[in-house]
Amino acid sequence: MKKMIKLLSLCLLSALMLTACGGEEESVSGGGVIKMSGSTSMEKFANTLKENYLADTGVEIDCQFTGSGAGIQSVTEGTVDIGNSSRALNDEEKAMGISENIVALDGIGIIVDKANTVNDITKDDLAKIYTGEIKNWSELGGSDEAIVVIGREAGSGTRGAFEEILDIEDKCLYAQEINSTGAVMAKVAATPGALGYVSLDVIDDTVKCLSIDGVSANADNIKNGSYSLQRPFVMATKGEISEQRKEIQDLFDYINSDKGQEIIANVGLVSAK
Repeated sequence: MKKMIKLLSLCLLSALMLTACGGEEESVSGGGVIKMSGSTSMEKFANTLKENYLADTGVEIDCQFTGSGAGIQSVTEGTVDIGNSSRALNDEEKAMGISENIVALDGIGIIVDKANTVNDITKDDLAKIYTGEIKNWSELGGSDEAIVVIGREAGSGTRGAFEEILDIEDKCLYAQEINSTGAVMAKVAATPGALGYVSLDVIDDTVKCLSIDGVSANADNIKNGSYSLQRPFVMATKGEISEQRKEIQDLFDYINSDKGQEIIANVGLVSAK
């Protein structure tokens, strides 16, 4: 009997120690990991936010980049805390109780390969290219070269915003549809005559970015509204921010703080405040 009591006591002590360890892990993580998924265009911002937030608060953010539509679907189903979308929410999504939390503004850059001699394009001509009315760069003052029309896949927030701004939804004739921002950059850079669209903050010196109607794609022109191809970066939640658990509310407070606004500026985005 004494041996049995001693064994039970040891088991109880072990259970208590495991519980204590579990509680310590919970407090270190700030109450749990924050899960977000969605737009590939928001990858640079999300990863920079993740790194800084972990360093400053000790709270981990799990980021998955599945596309805007998939991110909104995930937050609707409750499998993530935040659905990242590089487009505004539609009425149907809002009707399901999804809150549109705009955290930054982003320009959509129109990119070509570096050898292209065209530097500026009008919104009207851009729409005509994507609907197949204009097919050669010579029609825009460039060389006699076919335009290779590159776009994003269906469900992409960048594609949705681009087509909505130009009023060409369901009218585009793509030579190729690509499922990530980085892949669009690489394809346009490597393809003579190619034309594509990407989030402004990812553009580097491997491609050339065209101005639109004489207005350069930069943060100042997005902020003052003169650059026409711009869209919101949304961190959608199921319900208002005030209805979320404390960890989610704290994250949005961080984004709206001076440090969060500095992160937004450093990755080439424009503050929505």
